[in-house]
Amino acid sequence: MWPKVFMKIAVSRFARERHTPSSPRDHFMGTWEELIQRVEANFEMAVPGYRPGVCLVPVAPEGFQCSTIEAKDAADLVAVFEARREGEIPFLQVRTTGEKSPAHAVDIILYRQDVLAEGGERSSDAEWEIVSIQARLAEETEPMNPVTMARNFLKGLGLPEGEGGSAGVYTAEEFARAIIYWSTRVKVVPRV
Repeated sequence: MWPKVFMKIAVSRFARERHTPSSPRDHFMGTWEELIQRVEANFEMAVPGYRPGVCLVPVAPEGFQCSTIEAKDAADLVAVFEARREGEIPFLQVRTTGEKSPAHAVDIILYRQDVLAEGGERSSDAEWEIVSIQARLAEETEPMNPVTMARNFLKGLGLPEGEGGSAGVYTAEEFARAIIYWSTRVKVVPRV
């Protein structure tokens, strides 16, 4: 499916800002250069993402920390109202404090340059940019957060609620599975 020729891959500014040890996001304990090397080594195993120009590259889980836990295992739940980043519309998120866990499986989400350019999101001259680390505690693929899906869907319709993200189309089943999955899981914010 994916060409065997070398493609330049970079880590997006978005991923660098979000996937850190102190964030409520999955992260890699190695360097960004090591992450790029892992993605390049496994690029031929990429599977298509939610739209053309988006792909998921599976990599070995060693060195990755997962920030998702079952809500029933959370000691405390805290609601925060914040945007993914400055300038975007905030939304309600439920989290807990604790420690991230070593990942059992990892997919790296890449967007092609033309998809990033649609929303002025390119942060390099690379053909592909790593935009997200999706680490998990089980082999089961983690669906996209339903709020993110809704924003992508609305962006595709040109509506203001679609601020941030990239235009996408999802089935009712994809929305339903994401809602059910995320209704029983929360992100961990590491204790400071």
